[in-house]
Amino acid sequence: MTAPRQSAPMRRLAGWFLRGLVITAPAVVTLWVTFATIRWVDGLVGIRIPGAGLLITLLAITAVGALASSYLARGALAWLEDLLERVPFVRLLYTSSKDLLNAFVGEERRFTQAVRVSLSDDGAVGVIGFVTADDLADLGMAGQVAVYLPQSYNFAGNLIVVPRSRITPLSVDSTEVMAFVVSGGVSRAGK
Repeated sequence: MTAPRQSAPMRRLAGWFLRGLVITAPAVVTLWVTFATIRWVDGLVGIRIPGAGLLITLLAITAVGALASSYLARGALAWLEDLLERVPFVRLLYTSSKDLLNAFVGEERRFTQAVRVSLSDDGAVGVIGFVTADDLADLGMAGQVAVYLPQSYNFAGNLIVVPRSRITPLSVDSTEVMAFVVSGGVSRAGK
């Protein structure tokens, strides 16, 4: 009869430890990544004042955005973009990263139509993704759509092509769906 009394305090102690770990670990990881990023950017700029390099970088990006809005700079930026799109290896990197950024935050956002793709005939198995192309007839795949499937806890994903009949639009904000998928289903809307 003494064994249950001894194990109850140990279980309580273990529970407290696990609860503390769940609270502490994400905060520590977030702070560590934030400070590592600030130090890395400071190192690139060559300034020894913590955070100054990040501030200068943010200001420079904002200045480029402001310049890009002016009529005179548009011509120079168009010329630079045309140049970058002509160089073979650079073209691949530049256009891919530009398209990816535009898909998330640009004027041509693509991850706006969240869908469930049925993988089985009975619809019991499915995946959640985003329609990135409604019509693939120009690729010889009429009636097919392109669906991007982001991966959980990763900055990658897969593109699948499925018949339009296999997708069901979700009436949920696409940002919440992306958070749900990337978090492995842990993040929920309204939390």
